[in-house]
Amino acid sequence: MSSSDEPVSSKDTREVIMEATFRALSKHGYSDLRMRDIGEEMDLTRQVIHYHFDGKYDLLSSFLEYVIDQYEGGVEVETDGDPLAELDARVERCLFGPEFEEFSHWDRMKVYHELYAYAQNDERHREVFDEHYGRIRGSIVEVVEDGVEQDVFREVDAELVGQLITDVIHAARGRRISLGHEDAPEQARRAVDEYIVDSLLADPPTTDA
Repeated sequence: MSSSDEPVSSKDTREVIMEATFRALSKHGYSDLRMRDIGEEMDLTRQVIHYHFDGKYDLLSSFLEYVIDQYEGGVEVETDGDPLAELDARVERCLFGPEFEEFSHWDRMKVYHELYAYAQNDERHREVFDEHYGRIRGSIVEVVEDGVEQDVFREVDAELVGQLITDVIHAARGRRISLGHEDAPEQARRAVDEYIVDSLLADPPTTDA
């Protein structure tokens, strides 16, 4: 039961469990995480976790999907069909946000990347990450293709450009999280703008003589 007298819906209960899992993973890490640790991070009894999930693995698999759903929702952009503005917004969101009421973007990315590191030994989780990566990459490829079609971007291999931008984003996030290079996202942002986006433009920006 929750700490209040109000009934908690199934959706609300799962949300509580997911956020408690965030807190527990942040404190204990993936390898040392116990169901007990998650239970200690919420006002509901630990039995509620076992009602919704068949053990730690089932819970963490659902948690991984929850994190990815939040992330993918966070990179939705509204740019009125302007490919350049949409590409800019997608790169910005992937590198810097969005922010949440609890846990910052980087708090969440830390947990995401820890699960990502363990996915090499877990086929189910690896498939989930691979599908997520493919959707992020595909969204960037689609923007580049739209830009080429609208003559905003020059003729390029959109698949290759999308792959490059996605890899730059992932490498910068990993460098910040694993190595503590706090300026990695800003450096990646500048590199994408100056060496990829500018080279895509059908009419490159001019500089004063």
